[in-house]
Amino acid sequence: MKIAILGTRGVPNHYGGFEQFAEFFSVYLAAKGHEVYVYNSHNHPYQEKTFKGVNLIHCYDPEFKIGTAGQFIYDLNCILDSRKRNFDIILQLGYTSSSVWYFLLPKKPLIITNMDGLEWKRTKYSKTVQNVLKFAERLAVKSSDYLISDSLGIQKYIIEKYNKPSTYIAYGAHVFEQPEEEILKEYNVEKYNFNMILARLEPENNIETILDGIVLGNNQATILVIGNHNTKFGNYLKQKYTANKNIRFIGAVYNLKHLDNLRYFSNLYFHGHSVGGTNPSLLEAIASRALIIAHDNDFNKAILKENAFYFKNPEDVKNLTVRIKKNDNLQVIQNNFDAIASEFNWEKINGEYLQLFEKCISENQ
Repeated sequence: MKIAILGTRGVPNHYGGFEQFAEFFSVYLAAKGHEVYVYNSHNHPYQEKTFKGVNLIHCYDPEFKIGTAGQFIYDLNCILDSRKRNFDIILQLGYTSSSVWYFLLPKKPLIITNMDGLEWKRTKYSKTVQNVLKFAERLAVKSSDYLISDSLGIQKYIIEKYNKPSTYIAYGAHVFEQPEEEILKEYNVEKYNFNMILARLEPENNIETILDGIVLGNNQATILVIGNHNTKFGNYLKQKYTANKNIRFIGAVYNLKHLDNLRYFSNLYFHGHSVGGTNPSLLEAIASRALIIAHDNDFNKAILKENAFYFKNPEDVKNLTVRIKKNDNLQVIQNNFDAIASEFNWEKINGEYLQLFEKCISENQ
């Protein structure tokens, strides 16, 4: 098959979850003998034309100049290029800035769209933007030949809202097996003696709720806040907690080995995400044997079940930090880890995507 992957900033991953998936899945497809193309931003740090057997197409991306609106232009440029390539399948990862251009998608390839989370629920967006995102979601459902949901909650939502089936395929994670304590020196922390948050610094990720709970409980253990903090909300958080020296905003970290070790050696790992989908960083935390304190919502519970502790407010966070320690909950951690090995490993996830592709092609011959 000749397959294109759209909707990411490109591979290798230098940004987030969809980029990580695009990297793993495209390399897997290439190794299976398929002709694979991934669209990359023109200013992606990796400028080669191939990556581990995957063809890379760099398209102009003005986001660095004009902000969010640039994503729409980048997706437009990718879609226009795809019209020249004679693909069999186009896999769209997300729809936020691409579905408005659906009428420009080439006619020959099957359009398969991963619906991501419920983007319009993000509190950072105004009512107007939320309505635009709802419209974009509807366009994506209407214009795709097949849909993929990466959580059962999203699958249920799509069938109830649009009466359209989608294939449930979870996100994946690599099992982490080789801890290296030396890496902790670079972050000035000691094993099992620090807590951490890894997330985009956005309101719906409940970072403020978590940090309010840390302050409320007067917890003096170092807490690393990992994510780009040079944003409006990031600056607000840094200002709010400037007097709390144990709260350290260390910026984004993309080195997977470092992240795995930080998760592995942390005492408590806070996961505050509250908006849809199977969150990649949550699975990676499980695969790194982190003890997870998660926001209490159906999406997180669908993955973690009873193998985590849950919070709704700062008071919950305060109480949990007082009484929960990693070494007292090794069985909880092992239960989560076993689920990754059996349900969420990348080989299984990649195989399910490829199986779906083959089924879609056979149905349309």
